[in-house]
Amino acid sequence: MPAKKKTAEETAVKKTVKKAPAKKPAAPKVVKKTLQEYKDVINWKKWEAHNMGWLYIEVNAGDLNTELEAGVDNLRTCCKAILELMLEGDGFITEPKVKSKVAATLTVRYYTDNLSESRRSYWEVNQ
Repeated sequence: MPAKKKTAEETAVKKTVKKAPAKKPAAPKVVKKTLQEYKDVINWKKWEAHNMGWLYIEVNAGDLNTELEAGVDNLRTCCKAILELMLEGDGFITEPKVKSKVAATLTVRYYTDNLSESRRSYWEVNQ
């Protein structure tokens, strides 16, 4: 019996192709809000309360941070804005025990009956 000729397909050697592992897509870079953006929101809240005839508003750092940037750790900037906008007569509802005052529990009462630019800052009065 004559030997059967092998076709080209039968004689082809299977080549193993190694695939590179799939690259994970780069995580989008989180752009955090600036100090000025936090100040703008707090001032807007204060003026809104003033225009509605409210005596005061209370702002909590954890709530404000979540409201503006849910899932982003920008608490230091948030707390700094809250503290810098305190005026004479405003006070702490919950004051963090740490010296830096950076904590989600930081809560400040801003009085909105007098938002005059002539009011001194809290820190000028309470040195």
